[in-house]
Amino acid sequence: MDIQEVIEWTDEQVFGKTGKHLDSLQRTILEGTLENQTYKQVAEDFHCTKDHAKRVASELWKLLSDVLGENVKKSNVRAFIEKAKFSQISNFVSDYIHIGGNINFCNEPCPDRKAKKAPKNRSHSTTSSQKPEKRYDFTEAPEIIRVDNRSNELTTLKHWILHDKIRIVNLFGLPGMGKTALARELVEQIQDNFDCILWRNCSNILTLQCLKTQLIDFLSANGETQLPSVIDYLRSHSCLIILDELQELFADGQLAGTYLPECQDYGKFWEQIARSPHQSCFLLLTWETPTEIASLERENRHCRSLKLPGLGESALEILNSKGLTDTDKWGELIQIYGGNPSWLNIIASTIQDLFDGSVDRFLSYPSLFLGDLESKLQGYYQRLSESEKLVIRWLANQEASDIFQKPAELALSDAEFLKAVQSLKKRGLIEKVTGNGLSLFAVQVLFKAYLIGEQND
Repeated sequence: MDIQEVIEWTDEQVFGKTGKHLDSLQRTILEGTLENQTYKQVAEDFHCTKDHAKRVASELWKLLSDVLGENVKKSNVRAFIEKAKFSQISNFVSDYIHIGGNINFCNEPCPDRKAKKAPKNRSHSTTSSQKPEKRYDFTEAPEIIRVDNRSNELTTLKHWILHDKIRIVNLFGLPGMGKTALARELVEQIQDNFDCILWRNCSNILTLQCLKTQLIDFLSANGETQLPSVIDYLRSHSCLIILDELQELFADGQLAGTYLPECQDYGKFWEQIARSPHQSCFLLLTWETPTEIASLERENRHCRSLKLPGLGESALEILNSKGLTDTDKWGELIQIYGGNPSWLNIIASTIQDLFDGSVDRFLSYPSLFLGDLESKLQGYYQRLSESEKLVIRWLANQEASDIFQKPAELALSDAEFLKAVQSLKKRGLIEKVTGNGLSLFAVQVLFKAYLIGEQND
């Protein structure tokens, strides 16, 4: 049995059992195991650490054990897959013969099977009269879910991508705003406009070399001539590449958009993608905007950024679905939580559990109770640089501040102070407000409550 057939068959079984396909690393591990590679070799092929590959492999063998009903290990995975597949084929043959069918067994693959299978040799190109076959890889994409009141954002994104031919679209905002869900709905609506679509998640620290390898492998399928670079593929195909959780490429404890050491080459890559003519688009989903994207956007270099705001009145549907009372207080609750759908779902459940669904009683409590949200806010706070922490703690102790009123005791130079303010604004943790004709800065309400509570502990 051909290794790629084994992988595709296994993927079908996993999808039938779980509703999810194998992701790219799981497929690489399975392929490497079937080729008798070590975990170290698999990790080198995927450009990840050996420990990470081993951890994912352990989870994969548990998954396959559940799917195949056998105790699957690295040492026996091929035997069990072939056994399960042969058993499935035998059952099919028995049923087919039982109803009067004729089956012809031969040593060579059947002609129609040969025709469907793409040749592995990529040395020849398709003829100019052939229309490129559409190829979509959604193995790392989430399921499509209902998107609340995002028609304006969908219209804007579709116009940028399809009409303006923007090469890099950056969709950013606080965690929980629904960036991934919005992007999944967007892709569903515009996918017919692209030859190839690839969705990748950066949560496993997707290095640039790994991304390039995956792109070339994906785009050079079906026997096409292998091209010199990723840019050449983006020119010859109309591609949409979605990179989710892009903030995982950034370092904790640094200013917003500062890359991890192993990911620093992304900066030049974005410049190349924006400045080089091609017919493809990268859609980036992130908490923080890469510095290069902001600079390219200011230069009008085929880059656009859209900050995903909180939900408006449609957030009322979330509170209604949770059975909360005191509807006259719902607007205040939505404002405090910034219309963030994830945060509102979490706190609505807390209000049901502790306050019998009464929003009024919850808001009347002596201090704003964060509940399960506290750990999420703490995790986001830990991403900040030391200078950002100093500035945001100072801002949290007042309603809104003029950046010209930096206190002398704040141990930061003027340049460091302004960089920290700019970085906090990029993260969406502070917002500009107008007061007495001046531009003032204030901390997002919920994050302010977290910081004040931390200072009082």
